[in-house]
Amino acid sequence: MAMTTKSLSAGPAGRRTLAFAVHIFTASGAVCGLMALMAAVDGNWAIMFAWLGLALFVDGIDGTMARRAKVGEVLPRWSGDTLDLVVDYLTYCLVPAFAVASGGLMPFWLAVAASATILLTSALYFADTSMKTDDLYFQGFPAVWNVVVFYFFLVPLSPWVIAAIIAVLAVGTFLPIKFVHPFRVVRLRLVTLALLALWAVLAVVAVVEGMRPGLWVTVGLCACAAYFTLFGMIPFRKRAVEPRP
Repeated sequence: MAMTTKSLSAGPAGRRTLAFAVHIFTASGAVCGLMALMAAVDGNWAIMFAWLGLALFVDGIDGTMARRAKVGEVLPRWSGDTLDLVVDYLTYCLVPAFAVASGGLMPFWLAVAASATILLTSALYFADTSMKTDDLYFQGFPAVWNVVVFYFFLVPLSPWVIAAIIAVLAVGTFLPIKFVHPFRVVRLRLVTLALLALWAVLAVVAVVEGMRPGLWVTVGLCACAAYFTLFGMIPFRKRAVEPRP
């Protein structure tokens, strides 16, 4: 008779097994990173972004799974936060930096400098204990270079424009500006999640079409990017609540 999830997690051993399974799921993002890197070595950029997209999906849901399984309480020996940062550095930063260095986006010397900038600033950002604000925004550019580099391959840009964007975002890593966390920020959460879902669908279309999608897909992806980039920078005033008589 097959063991149900409820019976599996009923006792301490079952809860530990479930919690460790969540850690394995998080760690699987590193495997996605390896596959993405192998695709990048072969110059298969669409395949690379497909693997990075899968890693992004894993990263998007593993936190919820970990909280429901109470991983921190059940398995205090293994830090889910540290594991998440290790996997994120590989998939958000290292693989995209390699793509910048080897993707023919700019002259080699400039590409190496840009890639080094990505890796150095991202490492410092991931070590920042104040990377999130009290209202759960990211403080500073959150090193989502996987998404940024996705746009470099999607939209034709001059090498100097790409270098300038990398420089601006690298500086933005250390500035006290807010970037929205799609799943944690309460403000306009439904709108944010809806646009995140739209972005995901359009990104899949772009990858399936070899990073050369129709104009409407590119425009839609750029519009979503503008929303997520500007969201945290726009002041938000709470409506005053009149006191009850």
